[in-house]
Amino acid sequence: MSLETILFYFFASICAVTSVLVVVRREPVFSALFLVLNFASLAGIYVTLYAQFIAVVQVIVYAGAIMVLFLFVIMLLRPEKEKSIFSGNPTLQKLSIGVGVLVFFQLIYIIIAGTISSGKSVAAEQRIRTGEVEFIGRELITNYLLPFESIAFLLLAATIGALVISKKKFE
Repeated sequence: MSLETILFYFFASICAVTSVLVVVRREPVFSALFLVLNFASLAGIYVTLYAQFIAVVQVIVYAGAIMVLFLFVIMLLRPEKEKSIFSGNPTLQKLSIGVGVLVFFQLIYIIIAGTISSGKSVAAEQRIRTGEVEFIGRELITNYLLPFESIAFLLLAATIGALVISKKKFE
């Protein structure tokens, strides 16, 4: 077994455990922190699959920016004072447990019935090169410059609009 395979299984097991912990923890702040660990292990999986750019974006965008937003909303809403959705509805609780068990057995079937590829083909080598940060940067600056700049101006306009809307009016 190669180091790539060992690292893939290591990150996949961390990802599986932390995803379960995100759902079962009662404290939302701890759930959010387990979600950060899940995002980091998912970035590790992307690195083992030669998708370096997606791994970097996963850490910067999701583990950084999105989780800061999640934690801000959690602190703002104070969910400890909210009523649980399952407290007055036992049929919903039974239905959700049934769906969870069904999804679990589907995953087990996929793992057992799946096959592992033996090696890399020529097409796989081309896909690996496509996922490199250098290749994506070169494509953005050469072939996709106009859409890239258009998105930048659109995001700038959205940011300015959000600031204008959120600004308090002083009288």
